Order: sequence, then structure tokens, then C-alpha cells
Amino acid sequence: MKGVYCLIMTVNENINPKIGALGKIKFKKGNYVYVGSAQNNVEKRIARHKRKNKKIKWHIDHLLANPNVKIEKTVYKKANKQEECRIAGLLNKFGQPIKNFGSSDCSCYSHLFKLKSLKDLNKLKLKEI
Repeated sequence: MKGVYCLIMTVNENINPKIGALGKIKFKKGNYVYVGSAQNNVEKRIARHKRKNKKIKWHIDHLLANPNVKIEKTVYKKANKQEECRIAGLLNKFGQPIKNFGSSDCSCYSHLFKLKSLKDLNKLKLKEI
């Protein structure tokens, strides 16, 4: 299934990991959401993100490799790639964007956001998996 997904994560303490070519980025303790897409098999992409042993390929892989970062929940919907950027635009209203994170293949400012409140995610109407 083609789809767009969000990874809802907790950063358990302040961290400063190296995120590929972006370099070191400071992440404050709290809740974050990452929006991505998979145009072949969204379920496999999400399962890959949840695995601990994987080749580091994307910005999100660098963040998820940190032991202080945990995926709490994933949500998704059947959609084309353009929906990924639309959702990232909506998330700008709910949280603080992490500049250039996950958006190297589009013109979005970011695809990762530190959330003010987890309740705001309900406005996106995505299914939990």
C-alpha cells in the first residue's frame, strides 16, 4: 500500500546526536512526530523504522539509533507522496520544526516536529497501527 505515516516518539532526556550531513542537532526532552511516506509498502517501511538493527540511511535512522529515543505509536493513511508534505505543513501549526530534518527531497522546512501536545495529532485523522 502507498501511504503516509507519522512516528510519534519520546526523547527521554536532552540529547545532541549527529544527524548525517545535518551535523549535531540538539533535541530537548519531550514528544516528537516525524512524517514520512512509502510509495510501495508503508507497513514494511514502518517495520524498518521500528527495528534496532538496520543500515543507517535516512535522518530519522540517526535519531532512532539513540537509546534515549523511543517510538511510542505509529499512525498512517493511504495516500500519495504529496500528502506527506501537506501533513508536514499542518504539523508546523502544532509543533516546533527541526530545520531540514527529513525534507531533503522536497521544499518543506522540516518533516520532524517537537510537539506542544499529543492531542493535536487527532486533527490529522490517521489510523493507529
